[in-house]
Amino acid sequence: MAVKQALNIVKLKKMKQEGQPITMITAYDYPSAKLAEEAGIDVLLIGDSLGNVVLGYDSTIPVTTEDIVYHTRAVARGAQHTFIVADLPFMTYHGGIDETLRTVRRIMQEGHAHAVKMEGGAEIADTVRAIVQAGVPVLGHIGLTPQSVNQIGGYRVQGKDERDARRLLADAKALEQAGVFGIVLELVTEEVAGAITSEIGVPTIGIGAGRKVDGQVLVFHDVLKYDPDYREKRFVKTYADIGSEIRKGIAAYVNEVKDRAFPAERHVFAAEEGVLESLYGPGKAGSRS
Repeated sequence: MAVKQALNIVKLKKMKQEGQPITMITAYDYPSAKLAEEAGIDVLLIGDSLGNVVLGYDSTIPVTTEDIVYHTRAVARGAQHTFIVADLPFMTYHGGIDETLRTVRRIMQEGHAHAVKMEGGAEIADTVRAIVQAGVPVLGHIGLTPQSVNQIGGYRVQGKDERDARRLLADAKALEQAGVFGIVLELVTEEVAGAITSEIGVPTIGIGAGRKVDGQVLVFHDVLKYDPDYREKRFVKTYADIGSEIRKGIAAYVNEVKDRAFPAERHVFAAEEGVLESLYGPGKAGSRS
């Protein structure tokens, strides 16, 4: 079997030009990354959504640089032949550029990411440009931006009216001019997402953005229903119910231990004949069983 060749930003742009859909999924650890790579995923994203689905936070805001570096490093070990993008955490790219570049350096050097993702539009274009000029590929992210959820008034669909549509298109063009290799469109109306996709030369990756984008991204735990607090989402399709299987498996294990059905004879190891007598003396071994 031939070793899979990781994509890069040149190949991703070529996929857009040739009309080849791009597949992206989040991953937060070694096993999820390895399984996703074996399944043929194009791009892995260490999203700050790990705060919600892995660390138990109620938003992405508490996620730190340490968290992203740690999880990115694990993903990189599991998927050595897949393009890996890592989120820049909340408020790590809204101060001085030197501080921002230090964060980016850690994610690239210590986490072994191939690119970083940043939420925001025209207001972060100068920062995006500086990071790109430093030699780091940047994936943009507009529409619903979870790090700004308190400012935009909750998890609302973006691009419903003309004013909002114009803003999103302007943001996308500003990011393209700043040098991003692609843009995630989250919870954007299908019409506006399609218009943005046709107006810019870099790939668009949709999540809740309809069918007219260049690719799709979903959260690993949503795709597999691997979440104890799973809630149905209109823009998500689940392809397996791993959560239910995990509950059933652990419950079966608990019941068998309680019933002394596990371990059974085939799960144990036997000592050589005479070992108990040597430990406890002749005639006493039986009392120890």
